[in-house]
Amino acid sequence: MLTRRSLTAAGAVMLARPAFAKPGHIRPDLYGWEGGRDPVPEFTAAGLPASGRMAPENEPGERFILTGRVLSWDRGVPVAGVMIAAYQTNAGGIYERVADPEGVQRIRLRGSVTTDREGRYAFHTIKPGIYPSRAEAAHIHMTVFEPGRRPYWIDNVVFQGEAMVDASYLRKQDLRGGSGIVRLTRTPQGVWTGARDIRLERHPA
Repeated sequence: MLTRRSLTAAGAVMLARPAFAKPGHIRPDLYGWEGGRDPVPEFTAAGLPASGRMAPENEPGERFILTGRVLSWDRGVPVAGVMIAAYQTNAGGIYERVADPEGVQRIRLRGSVTTDREGRYAFHTIKPGIYPSRAEAAHIHMTVFEPGRRPYWIDNVVFQGEAMVDASYLRKQDLRGGSGIVRLTRTPQGVWTGARDIRLERHPA
């Protein structure tokens, strides 16, 4: 269950994040999938809670709780009932896959949640590892499913101050759903926390 304490554990994070892109712009590639691959089949869910788990409690790696709010594109007010789907590598930077009940290979560390009445969500997971090739910063992929709308991907969650998350990365952001750069803090229990607010994109009429 989400609590105000759990969702604001990284309160200072929100103050330090870059501004959202100017609201109201309709992206011509809004529904074009990152890397050309449609991730929708990876996720099937209904009636999900606002807090979910991407990695099991015994997953190797550093524990990480990602929180945030979903805000409307025009007024920036919290939006309930939006499903957020996410997936990531393991601590070694590898996308492990497992077969679902139908035998289809799915990314193992993945999860979906639905925002609560205050637009809040939370994922319990581990910090993803950087690819062995070091081709990209360590990241988490996120896709937004608004009720009655086509889904779309948003900027990856990456971690401020880590490898390749620098001034150059900041300049190149698409700001899809706002900035995905997250500043981490660590609880006394050793759990990393970070917040990624999502500003919904405007859809074509």
